[in-house]
Amino acid sequence: MEKSEIFGLLEKLCPPAGVSGDEEDAAQAACAVLSQYGDAAFDKYTGNVIFRRSGWDESKPNVLLDAHIDEIGLIVTDVTAEGFLKVAACGGVDARVLAAQQVEILGTASGRKQRLTGFVATIAPHLQRDYSKALKVEQVLIDTGFTSKEKVLKIIALGDRVYIPNTPAVLLDGRVTSKALDDRAGCAALIAAVSMLQGQQLGCNVTITLTSQEEVGERGAKMGAYIAAADAAIEVDVSFADTPDESPEDCAKLGSGVMIGASPSLSRRMTRQMKAIAGELGIPYTIEVMGETTGTNADVIGVSEGGIPAVTLSIPIRYMHTPAEVAALEDIKNTALLISEYLKREYQV
Repeated sequence: MEKSEIFGLLEKLCPPAGVSGDEEDAAQAACAVLSQYGDAAFDKYTGNVIFRRSGWDESKPNVLLDAHIDEIGLIVTDVTAEGFLKVAACGGVDARVLAAQQVEILGTASGRKQRLTGFVATIAPHLQRDYSKALKVEQVLIDTGFTSKEKVLKIIALGDRVYIPNTPAVLLDGRVTSKALDDRAGCAALIAAVSMLQGQQLGCNVTITLTSQEEVGERGAKMGAYIAAADAAIEVDVSFADTPDESPEDCAKLGSGVMIGASPSLSRRMTRQMKAIAGELGIPYTIEVMGETTGTNADVIGVSEGGIPAVTLSIPIRYMHTPAEVAALEDIKNTALLISEYLKREYQV
């Protein structure tokens, strides 16, 4: 799969709304893409996408490929008498980027989902008296244009989700920016890996779960791992790429390839296998060492049922948990390539 095709996947996966606990729009977009490679379905009870690759054989081991499809965002908690929305964070929202942002509200009060535009209210700089304090999420007020609580509540219900829209755009040097690259970039890598395996026989079954509610406690993966009943798992998420203000030892360089996880909570055997295959084939990679757990779905997948051997592959991104995350298309492609080669080599027919 070429980089242009990876970008095409991101154009399908990133724009749909998928704030934690309300992932259906994003999940249905992913199902539409995955259905050409096997059976894909949205599970309304868990919020997960569950996919089984064509050619399922109960006698073969089952390898689970997982990435989370939810994104950070906001949830409506109250409406003021003047019609402004008050919100709380769904996931690790960086409140510094919220001021004056255009947002999309998914209103459900009428019984059907309505997409509404709003703006985070801010004070004009001419009237500012104190520039030293950053906005906090609990201080955010969203202006929808309505001027009364009664009008707002006819369309927007308490508990409705809010997100900052931003569609994928190509930057220089093969970089891409969008909202929700955490972790739609991982979802794209899994879909690309299955595409690379199209028409090839494997000695294993392949299940993909694109899971819900990772940003609020890895909840979808807890449910998805039990449903999948896998023999091994590969978790794909994002991790930190280099920026001018970050320490180099805490980040990987953007464009340096896939980050292979090494952690006490991961399978040492699978980490070694990934390293060996990447080295043999010249797939660029770095090692991401984590001294405890990984902070990804691998933590809950690894302790599901009687224990599932798991490894993490991470895609470096900049500006994580903002609406302008940045990734390298080549890193997503190389992550997909390593997964497909691992499955071909470790599960030969």
